[in-house]
Amino acid sequence: MGFAELISIAWRGILDNRMRSILTVLGIIIGIGAVIILLAIGQGAKLETQKQIQSLGSNLIYIRPGSVSPSSISLGQGSAATLTYNDANAIREICPAVADVAAVYNSMFQVQHAGMNTSTSIVATEPSYCDIRNFHTIKGRFFTQADCDSYARVCVLGDTVVENIFGEDEDPVGKSVLIRGEVFNVLGVMEHKGMSQFNDNDDQIFVPLTTGYNTLFGSNAATGRIVKSILVEAKAEDEVSQAEFQITNVLRQRHKCMPPVGDDFMIRTQVDIMQTAQSVTEVFTLLLGTTAGISLLVGGIGIMNIMLVSVTERTREIGIRKAIGARYHQIMAQFIIEAMVLSLTGGIIGIGVGLLGAALVGNLAKWTTEVTPESVILSFFVSIAIGLFFGIYPARQAARLDPITALRAE
Repeated sequence: MGFAELISIAWRGILDNRMRSILTVLGIIIGIGAVIILLAIGQGAKLETQKQIQSLGSNLIYIRPGSVSPSSISLGQGSAATLTYNDANAIREICPAVADVAAVYNSMFQVQHAGMNTSTSIVATEPSYCDIRNFHTIKGRFFTQADCDSYARVCVLGDTVVENIFGEDEDPVGKSVLIRGEVFNVLGVMEHKGMSQFNDNDDQIFVPLTTGYNTLFGSNAATGRIVKSILVEAKAEDEVSQAEFQITNVLRQRHKCMPPVGDDFMIRTQVDIMQTAQSVTEVFTLLLGTTAGISLLVGGIGIMNIMLVSVTERTREIGIRKAIGARYHQIMAQFIIEAMVLSLTGGIIGIGVGLLGAALVGNLAKWTTEVTPESVILSFFVSIAIGLFFGIYPARQAARLDPITALRAE
C-alpha cells in the first residue's frame, strides 16, 4: 500500500466523521493561533523596549549615587548624597573617551499658570542634556550656556505639562509659569517622548542647573552642589567600556573609595539596561508561549481521544484488512497518518489565524506585534509532532488487534 493510498484512506476516515474531526482540528487551530499571537506580542514588547531605550540617547552612561558602607551598613542606591556638580566637571575635563556630560538635579514641585496648577518633576540640568538624551524642543528653544551663566529664570516644558496647565489651544512659548512661587519664562516645548520604565518623560519641566540651585534647591556648604545623577555620552559605541573605566577611576580618586571601602556611586551603561530589559521581555515571552502551549497540549489530547474512538468504531474494518494481508506497520501507518493529517490541517489553518490575529491585535489594541519566521516554522513542525506523538498510541492499539477478535466485532 503506497503513501498516497494511506493519505486517501486517512481523509475518508476523517470525512466520515466530519463534525467530530472539525472540533478536533479546532483545538489545534486555537493552540497554534494562540502561540503565534502571544509570541508576536512578546516579540513586539521586546522591540518596543529596545526602541524606548535607544530613544534615550546613544552611547549613554548613567551615574547615580550608590552604595556606601558606614560601619559595615550598606545603604541602597541613591540613599546618600555622594555626587556633586564638581564630579561632573571633572569627568568632562579628565576622561578622554567622554564626548559630553550633563549633571542633573530633579525634584517634584507645584507649577502654576493662570489659575491652573500641577505637580511635576523639575529637572535642573545643562544645555548638553538635549544632545546626550536625544531629546529636543519642538517649539521655541532649549536654554543655552549663557542662560546658565546668567542664572536666567527660564524653563522648557514637556508636552504633558503644557496640556495640564495651558491646554491644547494656548501656545506657552513666551508665557510665564510659577515654580515654587518663582516666576520662570517659557522658552520652548519638548518633543513628545512617551513613557519609559513607568515614568512619563513628558511630565517634566527643564530649568538651568545654576538657576535651580539659586532659586529652587539651594546648595549645601559642606558637600557643595549635589546632583541626583550624571549623564555621560561616550565618543563612540566601542569606547563605552573605556569611558566607564575612566569615569570609575576619576570618581574613586575624588571620593577616596579605595579598598576595602566600596564605591559610593553606581554606573550603568545603555548596554546594561538593554540586556536587563531583554532578559525581562524574554521571560515574558516564554510565559506567554508556555500559556499558549498548554492549549496545544489540550488539542493533542483531543486528537488522541478521537483516534482511540476511531479505532474502536473501526475494529471490524481493521480485522478485515488484517485478514486480507495488511501488516502491523501498515495499520500503524494508516492511523498515524490520519492523526497527522488532522494535526497538520489544524496547524496550517492555525498559522493563518495567528497571522491575522497578530495583525488585529496590533491595529485594534495599538500594541506593537512582530511575527517572526521562527515562530511560524516552529508552529508548523509542532503541529506535525503533535499528530505523530498523540497518534502513535491509538495506532499501536489498532495494529495490535487480533484479526479473529476484530472480525467478530459488530
